[in-house]
Amino acid sequence: MPDEGVITYVDAHSPFMQAAFETARDQSLDKTMPTGSVVVKDGQIIGRGANGSDFHEKNDGWCYRVANNIPTGQGYELCEGCSPKNHSEPRAIEDAKKQGHDTEGAELYLWGHWWCCEPCWAAMLAAGIKTVHLLQDSEVLYNKLDDHNVVGHQIESFQQLVA
Repeated sequence: MPDEGVITYVDAHSPFMQAAFETARDQSLDKTMPTGSVVVKDGQIIGRGANGSDFHEKNDGWCYRVANNIPTGQGYELCEGCSPKNHSEPRAIEDAKKQGHDTEGAELYLWGHWWCCEPCWAAMLAAGIKTVHLLQDSEVLYNKLDDHNVVGHQIESFQQLVA
């Protein structure tokens, strides 16, 4: 995490976290780790983005990073399906800018992950976004290495949380 970046954790009932969830649910192409982001400025959602591409699906699930045992969080640029251009954070920023919004001083809500990779932080900082809000307990819920994760049934798990 960059020195100027800030991560906070918000409850599942946050309307902006729910909007990030809806974006992931409705738009993500990643079946294993769907994520969604919303860019918020002055209390309004100005951009939305979800992760994924059809690269892995079209290539029978093949991934350069997995095939070469590259750890999570590293080498995204080596695989077309994992490329940072397919991450929800830069897509939400791009959406905000396409709609003519200034992202300087905005904040980003990220659902479906427990951290932001270096390329995503770089995109956010370049856009003037220094604060990222993650779902409370996301470091357990979305961490593939944690025994109590909900990977594989994130959508259903979140819907139960807010019910």
